[in-house]
Amino acid sequence: MKEIWTPDLSLLTNIPSICFLYFFYGLAFFFLGTAIAVKNMKGSELKLAGCLWLLAGFGFIHGSHEWLELYLLLQGQYISVTEMIYIKLFTVSAVMVSFFLLLEFGIKLIQAVNNKWAKWLKATPLILFLLWGIPLWNYGFTMDVSFFEMADMRARNTFGLIGGLVTAYGLIAYSREVKNLSLPIARNLHHAGVVFIFYGIFAGLVSSYAILPWLPIRIEIFRSISAILIACFIIKALNVFDIETRKKLEQQLKRLAQSDRLVSLGQLAAGIAHEINNPLTNASLNVQILKNRFENSAADKNILQKLETIEKNVDKASTIAKELLQFSHQRELEFIPLNINNVITSVLTLLKYKLNDVTIHENLSDIPDVMADHRKLEQVFLNILSNSIEAMPDGGDIYIAASSSNGMVNVQICDTGVGIPKENISKVFDPFFTTKEIGAGTGLGLSICYSIIHQHNGSIEITSTLEEGTTAIVKFPIGDSLSQDKV
Repeated sequence: MKEIWTPDLSLLTNIPSICFLYFFYGLAFFFLGTAIAVKNMKGSELKLAGCLWLLAGFGFIHGSHEWLELYLLLQGQYISVTEMIYIKLFTVSAVMVSFFLLLEFGIKLIQAVNNKWAKWLKATPLILFLLWGIPLWNYGFTMDVSFFEMADMRARNTFGLIGGLVTAYGLIAYSREVKNLSLPIARNLHHAGVVFIFYGIFAGLVSSYAILPWLPIRIEIFRSISAILIACFIIKALNVFDIETRKKLEQQLKRLAQSDRLVSLGQLAAGIAHEINNPLTNASLNVQILKNRFENSAADKNILQKLETIEKNVDKASTIAKELLQFSHQRELEFIPLNINNVITSVLTLLKYKLNDVTIHENLSDIPDVMADHRKLEQVFLNILSNSIEAMPDGGDIYIAASSSNGMVNVQICDTGVGIPKENISKVFDPFFTTKEIGAGTGLGLSICYSIIHQHNGSIEITSTLEEGTTAIVKFPIGDSLSQDKV
């Protein structure tokens, strides 16, 4: 490293290029903080939304720090020693707080992406604080300019370097999570992470005003370029919230269309079921009369067998008619406070006889009540779990997890079954759509589930991978929000 140089300045008459570097350096971080602060993230379910305020705080405070450095460059020779010490105290505090926020942002992002690192990262700020404070303690708190310069450099070596690298790792890891949402957004987050690696090194390892030995360029140029690139990539990546909102609107429109279609089909199904139910009842009654007539006649066993076959087919047709009626039935729901964990336990008891080769893994955490119709909710989970069991003819595992967040109770049911082909995923809620063998199902189960969940202001989402399994995520609003909506 070459000798550190402090320029000789005169306000407005001789402003060297380094002052412009500090101006744009600070301005880039102010832009970063402002862009995040004005972004509407209300209602976002993205993990990034919960920790971006830390990055905004870093931007505002670090931008202020750079402009304070600019002020010292311009006015340093005109202020008293006491004023200089106060300003140095403020700049050291600013650099410490800003890099601490950057470190916290990186840690929160990594925790959101991968919880297994959480326990190791929690102690990082304390360790860095000790590494920062012990040398200063040994130096002695003399409160002079040299002490503050040492404190500033130690803050860069600890919180600055590690904060930059941790944030870089967090952004690169998170970019993989949003690939499915938007590839350009993922690229911007990845690029921001890469630039943060360089920024962590330039700001954390190299002192201010230094000129690199292998490249005769002032370090502030690299820091400024890094700051501008970080601001550009992050601001572009903030569009992820607009994309999330657009996708939510598209899903709502899709649900509305689905709901309208189900209402029309329900009315049609009700008419069909009503028309075929009476003839089926008459047919069943006559078959029973004929069976009784030929039951004691040894010569007519063949006729009896044929009558039993007819009776089975009539029963099957009656079952389909019953499901059609159930699909179209619009009885008034009875909303009462319900704990979904109890509903799931009750359904598992009902299905116990079908669980011979299936292992159930329950992770039902404490969740608040929802306002729901008990019978209808039981029907929902009975259908979903029955589908999971039928998707594993040779046995397997079903994982059931219940939790609550953002005003919703979430239930996730995963199986290790055969999965659903990608081209069929969009059709699973369509009435009469089924991948089962002919006669094994009517294809109304998930349509009925969708209709019931919609009546509860909830949502259901199904994802699947062939030969790996299917996941159903069901969400219901917590507490009395539903009843308030109904008022």
